[in-house]
Amino acid sequence: MTERPFARRLMTGLVPAVPYLWLGVFFLVPFLIVLKISLSDPAVAQPPYKPVFDWSDIAGFFSGLDFENFELLTQDDLYLRATLSSVRIAAISTVLLLLVGFPIAYGMARAPERYRSLLVALVILPFWTSFLIRIYAWVAILKPEGLLTQALMGLGLITEPLDILNTETAVYIGIVYAYLPFMVLPLYATLEKMDDTLLEAALDLGSPPWRSFWTITVPLAMPGIVAGSLLCFIPAVGEFVIPDLLGGSETLMIGRQLWSEFFSNRDWPLASAVAILLLIILVVPIVIYRDVEARRVEARP
Repeated sequence: MTERPFARRLMTGLVPAVPYLWLGVFFLVPFLIVLKISLSDPAVAQPPYKPVFDWSDIAGFFSGLDFENFELLTQDDLYLRATLSSVRIAAISTVLLLLVGFPIAYGMARAPERYRSLLVALVILPFWTSFLIRIYAWVAILKPEGLLTQALMGLGLITEPLDILNTETAVYIGIVYAYLPFMVLPLYATLEKMDDTLLEAALDLGSPPWRSFWTITVPLAMPGIVAGSLLCFIPAVGEFVIPDLLGGSETLMIGRQLWSEFFSNRDWPLASAVAILLLIILVVPIVIYRDVEARRVEARP
């Protein structure tokens, strides 16, 4: 057997190296920088932390690092409450997104094939508008003198202005609106591939529609459910814009605390420690999903 040319072997080795290089440059290196800052101390300087890496005093650099910021996170219950509140709001929002997104995705998958491309385009159409402008639009809709109150009062359904803005309810509305495409598209991609003859066979065997839905449609849609839930839950935990514009001062979320430490308190080390904590929280569902998906693939005949 003739040996392959050197160039071909080189390209064969570079192909799998590209993803690792990408992760190293755009994930590992920034993570190490944030981790280093989280182990530093705040300082009135530029940059606003110390120690700064110095090749001439590497031993002094490492001796100046400590875990005081992470100890502060465990001692101050503000960060614990913000973390738990973020996870709770993100989890409830994900459930609401699933309840809203599943019927939409199912209707798109069951629609005539000639209309499906149009329906997908309508789902992603909001992405053509600035995210910030879309959230500001909800401020105009939900405020006491806003469009929603005027419409309901015009119909005679309410007599007093609604007090929705600056509450957790407004945050849920904003998250569900903003992240709905991320739930609908994975569900649609899964449901669109489902074999309709399975439902017809279940109907012929006497299974009522609701039972066929729970025993056939939902299990087959599970990959889309898991993927959509992760795509919504992970960014919702660290969401900052929506709770800042729509939520009140009582709406605690870790993203708002992160912004406050960086830009209001100018405490970059503590903010970096909060970012590391947030990353750890987000890695857990990713690892769980990877393990579940790996077992599902291995179980295939």
